[in-house]
Amino acid sequence: MKVRIGTAIALSLILLAGGCAPQAWPAGASPPDAHDARNSLDWAGAYRGVLPCADCEGIETVVTLGQDGRFREEVKYLGKGDGKVLTREGAFQWNDAGNVVTLEGDGPARYFVGENRITRLARDGSRITGGLADRYGLEKMAGHLTETYWKLVELNGRPVPRLEREPYLILKAEGGRVNGFGGCNSFSGSYTLDEAASRISFGQVASTMMACVSGMDVEQAFHRVLGQADNYSLNGDHLTLNRARMAPLARFEAVYLR
Repeated sequence: MKVRIGTAIALSLILLAGGCAPQAWPAGASPPDAHDARNSLDWAGAYRGVLPCADCEGIETVVTLGQDGRFREEVKYLGKGDGKVLTREGAFQWNDAGNVVTLEGDGPARYFVGENRITRLARDGSRITGGLADRYGLEKMAGHLTETYWKLVELNGRPVPRLEREPYLILKAEGGRVNGFGGCNSFSGSYTLDEAASRISFGQVASTMMACVSGMDVEQAFHRVLGQADNYSLNGDHLTLNRARMAPLARFEAVYLR
């Protein structure tokens, strides 16, 4: 009897030891229950701030991180040059700890990811110290349908061609008014919105009457889409206008610096 009890205890200890053995995870991956920024924070979205600059008033910066592992960075040097916005896009990578992202490409940039804030790191990945250390943070922006500059990037499933001036629209929060640029002419009109049901409809739009060598076909298609749309979807800095359950009529990206 004593032998049987001892054997049972030994087997139990072996099973417990096996059940408690740590699992191996692929390099660079985190266990599903890891409480790092990548797994526990709502990090996807746009972050904005003004970073210190050695020879200008500041570097106004917007970094948008997407769930698909892509980023867009918009930069404007304040008080220097023509105020042109520099934009770059690419992929970003997480570090093994799941708390730092690296924006790849020319001049890769690293950011520590925190709650509703990302902080620019030094080139070697260390924290920036000194009197200006607290100015290296970018604060997360809440995504809004209204009062946002929505750049038109796709019409009826086709990318919008590069034009001298990009088509866009802005839905004004007050008065149910919309204004924008179609590709050749500026336009304005009215819209009605039901955010609870993601419904939207546009009234008749009025536009200037210029004739252009290019952009007229985009403008006409854009205006037709506004007349057809009856619902929308909003995902961070991406907006689509739709009709019923058809494929999206138009896709837009938010632009924060102009």
